[in-house]
Amino acid sequence: MKPIRKIRLSESVIAAIKEMIVEEGFKPGDKLFSENELTKKLQVSRSSVREALRMLEVTGQVSVKQGKGTYIVDANGQQFKAFSTWLKNNEQSTKDNFEVRMIIEPKAAGYAAEKADTVDIQQMEEVCAQFVMFSEADNIDEMILCDRGFHCILAGATKNITLHVLMESMTTTLPNGWISSLYTPGRIEKTIHEHADILEAIKKRDKVGAENAMTRHLVNALHDILKQIKKES
Repeated sequence: MKPIRKIRLSESVIAAIKEMIVEEGFKPGDKLFSENELTKKLQVSRSSVREALRMLEVTGQVSVKQGKGTYIVDANGQQFKAFSTWLKNNEQSTKDNFEVRMIIEPKAAGYAAEKADTVDIQQMEEVCAQFVMFSEADNIDEMILCDRGFHCILAGATKNITLHVLMESMTTTLPNGWISSLYTPGRIEKTIHEHADILEAIKKRDKVGAENAMTRHLVNALHDILKQIKKES
């Protein structure tokens, strides 16, 4: 297998681990290579491997057991059940994620409404269009990347380097909010409309409108996630 040269998590990292599972003959119940071994074999950062394993766990293809390792799971018909289990196990970290984002991102949206240039707006439009395209193809991994990309581009549009670096770090190392949101039933369609509302306010240079639209987006997403957790309890 050829090593992956990308540092950032992408569809290719997840696909490579899936391919490795098949090529190496792993079966349900078998223990997968450790994070360090996967990092060396694929030549990517450990954070990229960790995030890829998290995504595979959400979709019910592996089970990550703290202190023991990662195990192969028979994923046939288990995707939604796997997500429900993952969501319950990550409830507090998801709440923490949204709590911080609700402090930061509405103000970021407001600043973006004041400072975004033509390139920023074009990039946000493009990533929103890609999100819709991947939603029609039912490619949730790429939708998550587009979702995170939208929020990172918006942060960059504030022209505040610290804020942009912070958002980049959050989306890369603390992606639970994005994962939990888009795997929650009904959130994909809502996200499309909510992102469109945020972008429209930014294009109109409506600072208050952008702040309010971002607040609604985050509040609605967390509400739907917690509702799903309660439903599955």
